[in-house]
Amino acid sequence: MKYTGAHVSASGGVENAPVNAHEIGATGFALFTKNQRQWTAKPLTDESILKFRENCEKFGFSMDSIMPHDSYLINLGHPEKAKLEKSRAAFLDELQRCEQLGIKLLNFHPGSHLKKISESECLKIIADSINISLSKTSTVKAVIENTAGQGTNLGYRFEHLAEIIDQVDQKDRVGVCIDTAHAFAAGYDISTESGFTEVFKDFDDVVGFDKLLGMHLNDSKKELGTKVDRHETLGNGFIGWTPFGMIMKDSRFDGIPLILETPNPDGWADEISALKKLEST
Repeated sequence: MKYTGAHVSASGGVENAPVNAHEIGATGFALFTKNQRQWTAKPLTDESILKFRENCEKFGFSMDSIMPHDSYLINLGHPEKAKLEKSRAAFLDELQRCEQLGIKLLNFHPGSHLKKISESECLKIIADSINISLSKTSTVKAVIENTAGQGTNLGYRFEHLAEIIDQVDQKDRVGVCIDTAHAFAAGYDISTESGFTEVFKDFDDVVGFDKLLGMHLNDSKKELGTKVDRHETLGNGFIGWTPFGMIMKDSRFDGIPLILETPNPDGWADEISALKKLEST
């Protein structure tokens, strides 16, 4: 089964996210479990936790279909000790919130070296950060998102993702989310059938399909290899519809959240409907 949805609002409480996802015809969804632009947040209440679980059950959302994103402030590869510790504390809190809700996955951007340390040093710090947080939790999987390579962000090469995973102790609790717009901007041409096939063969060789735990389905406002992270509605960017049709027909992408982060929430229901039609044709 394809878990197709979008990153929906949790305004007013996390319990509203499954309601909002249901209203756009989603079979999976993403959310923020706290304000993504603040370091700290009030703890989840027992009432919110219970209502979230009840609404997921009411609208048929399996916990396998839900993939929250952590705060954009977090940099698990930060070269400065104080700021790294702040990021690690915030990341642990995000994992713990997921565990409270019964969610199995937490998606995050790996980190940035800020031109202060080497790429390999930064990748090791990211892996150490993941190890620390996983050692203090028990069930949630850490899902590393590929990046566009904008600025000093790492994770834009499959080799970066593999290097992080190689240094994580609990390998059964770490995986990858591939963002199509990020991959394209980083130089992976998935816009044609042959290109898509080649890119995901490369992914399988370097990282492994067993580590693919989710995807973000986005078109790109920017051209191939620009390393600029700008999402576009499906079919309206430089990627086009071809790879999304291939994803929807390929059983390797079954059973994981396939999440829209396209820029027009009013169009999400139509985009989800179009993806479902591609799956059945």
